[in-house]
Amino acid sequence: MDINVKPKERLMFNAFLIMFILHTAQTGVGIAGLPRIIYMEANRDAWISILLAGTLVSFVLFIMVKMLETYDSPDLYGIHLDIYGKWFSKGFNILYIGYYLSVTYVILMNYIEMVQAWIFPKMPTWLLMGLLIFLMVYCVLGGIRVVVGIAFLGLILAFWLVFMIYTPIKYMDFNHLQPVLTSSPKEIMMGIYKSSFTLIGFELILFVYPYIKDKKKALKFGLIGAGYSCFLFTVVTVVSIGFFSEDALLKTIWPVLSMFKILRIPNLERFEFIAVSFWMLVILPNICLYFWAASRGMKRVFNVSQKKSIYLFAILLWILSLCVQDRLTMNTITDKVGTSSFILSFIYPCFLFILVKLKFIAKKEKGVNV
Repeated sequence: MDINVKPKERLMFNAFLIMFILHTAQTGVGIAGLPRIIYMEANRDAWISILLAGTLVSFVLFIMVKMLETYDSPDLYGIHLDIYGKWFSKGFNILYIGYYLSVTYVILMNYIEMVQAWIFPKMPTWLLMGLLIFLMVYCVLGGIRVVVGIAFLGLILAFWLVFMIYTPIKYMDFNHLQPVLTSSPKEIMMGIYKSSFTLIGFELILFVYPYIKDKKKALKFGLIGAGYSCFLFTVVTVVSIGFFSEDALLKTIWPVLSMFKILRIPNLERFEFIAVSFWMLVILPNICLYFWAASRGMKRVFNVSQKKSIYLFAILLWILSLCVQDRLTMNTITDKVGTSSFILSFIYPCFLFILVKLKFIAKKEKGVNV
């Protein structure tokens, strides 16, 4: 495995598409329940936690791009090889492969739970999982350009859902947001921590970076994409706090979907059915990007055909869907993956950046060509 990736020209894409990749990677099933989760920690100042978390994302994203710019055209798997050597790097790379596979599994299972709760309560999990995996595998087999295309189209086709927040805004009580800054710093910090699993996805720039044509523009467009995600999450959280009473928000598992209940469209009784169905266009880029990163890792680290890895991981995900049958177990798994995401997406890249810069300085002092 080489440190730098040399993709063929036909596999590369323009830098502006990073906006769509990072935003769609961050915006998935988690946004439906985000306001409640943050409100449980930071109360009416939950939106402040979101803004601060967005600032943290921008800082870590900046660190990641500067680390990538130290090399020519690397990905995270290659950087691990350079820093830790041939054998130790495999341990870190396997960790990330397993992590992204776990994130894919959690997103799929949480969306399936949403579909079962709102539309098809009696449809078995294994059937829904099989259908979603089939669609995901079909997309990922097309390669990185198809996955990026799914991210672009997913945002465009589902963008109209953003405007549906207009109706709940008319029924907001802004007194629910006052007074501001009543939560303690610890509560606000816990809100930032709890939002980490929803905000992850920006770290995928560590894997798609070699495929960007104009790499100098990657940071700019990456910050725009992450900034839009933060803005959207903040607006949704503010509207949810203003729309629901305190008790109602704490008891509503998916407040964003519940707000869609008040929408009234001629000849359409239950608009939330349409929203849940269209939500598949929101999570599809999510799962495709994470699944591609995991399968790409098998190709880079173990030189296993990516197509074989895709089929193997798809079967594994489907089998795992048979092992979890209750919400409590799934919540526990989601919390564990959420804790891992905070470490692997926010803390570890900063630590790795320091190691990369120290090695770069050491090489420079020895006169080694870097």
